[in-house]
Amino acid sequence: MNPREVADYLLDNPDFFVEHAELLGTIRLSNPHGKSAVSLQERQMEMLRDKNKQLERRLAELLRYGHENDSIATKFNRWTVRVTGQRDPYALPSTISKGLCEVFDVPHAALRIWDVDEAYRQADFARHVGEEVRIFAGSLDAPYCGANSGFAAAQWLGVANSASASGGGSLEDASAERGIQSIALVALRDPQAGPDAPAFGLLVMGSPDARRFHDGMATDFLAQIGVLASAALSRLLPN
Repeated sequence: MNPREVADYLLDNPDFFVEHAELLGTIRLSNPHGKSAVSLQERQMEMLRDKNKQLERRLAELLRYGHENDSIATKFNRWTVRVTGQRDPYALPSTISKGLCEVFDVPHAALRIWDVDEAYRQADFARHVGEEVRIFAGSLDAPYCGANSGFAAAQWLGVANSASASGGGSLEDASAERGIQSIALVALRDPQAGPDAPAFGLLVMGSPDARRFHDGMATDFLAQIGVLASAALSRLLPN
């Protein structure tokens, strides 16, 4: 009999080792962890222990993910309360970006909106945005996370830092942008108009840590942040 026939026979006769229990202690198998041989029973126990270790590692990983998601959900609720509680339309964009920094520990965040209502066109958040950035925002059907490969929108993070440090200054700080290694970009769209609605703004988050926003990270919460920010900011658009 060849090995395949032996294996098929044992599968077809599951009571074989019940009827020949003495073989379990006499059959010797090579030990994968050493040179000595072990019995079939010992080898089976080793296999079960290895499987249990794998299951324990997987369970620990799932618990860690669960705790991380719970923490993010709690922070998301805190940020949502801030955003929905802001009654001043002019302060709303700053509330959104500063809230992300303070609640989620994001190092830098900023946003820009275009085609806003006439009443808000002189605000900092409505400053000119190049056509290239608008086209890029319109092409995003999901948040982008990855390396900052010279995105024009990354310069807005320098604007936010400069304004914060100077009490409202408007000069762009290019040196701040150069320190952004990873970035997250979230298109802002009117949620009432559906997923194919044109983008009316872009939310930018950046970090000097190259791994803070990486291309393999989950973007579910970022997408939710984009939806809520879009809904709140839609009041700044023309009726």
